[in-house]
Amino acid sequence: MSETVTIKVEGMSCGGCSGRLAKTLSAIDGVASADVSHEAGTAVVAYDPARTRPQALHDAIEDAGFDVAA
Repeated sequence: MSETVTIKVEGMSCGGCSGRLAKTLSAIDGVASADVSHEAGTAVVAYDPARTRPQALHDAIEDAGFDVAA
């Protein structure tokens, strides 16, 4: 069973940013899909809660050089 979370992301300025972040999130074990939009400033991630957790997604976003909005 998967869950979906929408994360507000700050610091993306172009399609390259959103593409790079989508690739980063998709590489996390347990992530089924990651739809990232720099226009909307969001990352919509479907994941298996038995294999990863939202904090791991937040950490990956910050490690990629972006900020998770509160």
